[in-house]
Amino acid sequence: MTRPVDTQKLQFYMTVPSPCPYLPGRMERKIFAQLDPITGPYLNNYLTHSGFRRSQNVLYRPACEDCNACRSLRVDTANFNPTKSMKRVLTKNRDLTPEVTLAMATDEQFDLLQKYLNSRHLGGGMSEMDYTRYEMMVEECATETQIVEYRDQDKRLIACVLIDVLMDGYSMVYSFFDPDEDQRSIGHFMILDHLMRCKTDELPWLYLGYWVKESQKMEYKARYQPCQTLGVYGWQYMGEDDDEA
Repeated sequence: MTRPVDTQKLQFYMTVPSPCPYLPGRMERKIFAQLDPITGPYLNNYLTHSGFRRSQNVLYRPACEDCNACRSLRVDTANFNPTKSMKRVLTKNRDLTPEVTLAMATDEQFDLLQKYLNSRHLGGGMSEMDYTRYEMMVEECATETQIVEYRDQDKRLIACVLIDVLMDGYSMVYSFFDPDEDQRSIGHFMILDHLMRCKTDELPWLYLGYWVKESQKMEYKARYQPCQTLGVYGWQYMGEDDDEA
């Protein structure tokens, strides 16, 4: 059982303004707090429900002065039903076997991550990540965290996803896959697989991080319906908030 923490005593910090990675011409700022091994799981639950996102031992959320486009998004797993195209993705990947493992970094995972970053995010913020930094990302988390590995029939590692286990669902922290398997739509498959995991484990929500309506690369998250976003009136189903619709 996790230990409650007095959030009034937490120390929060602000980043300096920097270019927004989602909306050209805008600047972003983040507010963040540090996790510790004792209160980490409780704090991760509490602040995820308040719109924060985890990166290693840091929880953060956007705090931009002139913009509120970033919305936390979670999928209602009990009422989710895959579309025909989603069913095709599931069928296309039925040869893959998921295995839930402890949050421990391996050389095999790191090799796959490097291949993914060099193909999809060359020059990005993570493209220079070495093994030590990857190990920190996976293991220094102070939360209840799992890695799910996906292997084909030859036991070859095809994809990985880092998952936080929350009181009411799973939070998908970071995923990567073999870019040579792009035809599988494996990023979507991992989301669908975790929606099925939530149903099996009777967890009501799958947290997918931030959704930005005006960002094309974030558009895919809104396909998983019904879903809620977090706005000024709390969590609401997509379309209920006039600022979002």
